[in-house]
Amino acid sequence: MARGYRFSFPPYPIGWFQVAYSSELAPGQVMPLEYFGKDLVLYRTEGGEAVLLDAFCPHLGAHLGYGGKVEGESLRCPFHAWRFGADGQCDEVPYASKIPVKACIDKWELREVNGLLMAWHHPEGGAPTYEIPQIPEFGNEEWTEYETRRWKIRTRNQEMAENSVDTAHFRYLHGTHNLPTAKLEPDGHILRVISDTVMKTPGGLVNGEIQVEMHGFGFSLTRFVGLVETLIVNSVTAIDEEYVDVRFAFTVKKFGGVDVTRGIGKAFLREISRQLEQDIPIWENKKHIKPPILCDNDGPIGRYRKWCKQFYADPDAIP
Repeated sequence: MARGYRFSFPPYPIGWFQVAYSSELAPGQVMPLEYFGKDLVLYRTEGGEAVLLDAFCPHLGAHLGYGGKVEGESLRCPFHAWRFGADGQCDEVPYASKIPVKACIDKWELREVNGLLMAWHHPEGGAPTYEIPQIPEFGNEEWTEYETRRWKIRTRNQEMAENSVDTAHFRYLHGTHNLPTAKLEPDGHILRVISDTVMKTPGGLVNGEIQVEMHGFGFSLTRFVGLVETLIVNSVTAIDEEYVDVRFAFTVKKFGGVDVTRGIGKAFLREISRQLEQDIPIWENKKHIKPPILCDNDGPIGRYRKWCKQFYADPDAIP
């Protein structure tokens, strides 16, 4: 049963959203996907370029993600062998003397950055208005390789991201040792949130800081500073009107030897995963209240929601 009535905002916002990790797509590999309520096909050319297209052949509707074959820079349909280039245009019909003019498939804007494959989504087909930055930690020998976690959750991007500014829930849902304060800094499509935290260690409690940097709803960086420097590269991508695909990639700055780094990193990963999994039943069953009844120390939720409006095609319709 669809439960979209719980939300007052559309399920598919504007922005860059992850569709895969770079390491998941080898040259010549084809991957069927479902995002934004659409069937898609992702492939990597023999030359190494990642390409994202709508999935269905315009001839008789075969899904190119199931049985499609990469040939050079193109993708061959498994049904009648029509072939489509990386631009989505049909470049060969083996049994025809003339390629139909309308034989093309919509191509998606795709960026390969920080080990992620990011697709641009705009419900009205608008071009990208910003780019995802390179991060200094990725590929840096002083930082560990990504360790990843993934969840499928019945919620929406805006609801998940709101947790970063909802300071009270950290204490009362997750059991943190302090009630954090959050400083919010909007900067166009970027939102920075800095919060204080207290980390429990074998040696006692240690003061730390959480630095969140959101680039729209689809890509965020969460840096933990204090006992150990840790980065979470987080992406949340709408699958359909009900579910989102949540990916966390963890990396830790190396110190004290491999075993020490690995041990602290895994302990941290377990704690962050524990907190997210505590959030899941809340997200999957809550309703978006407009306007919410807030009190002091709730965090800058109102300012966050104002920042959110820019990621919808009709921002004036968003409460």
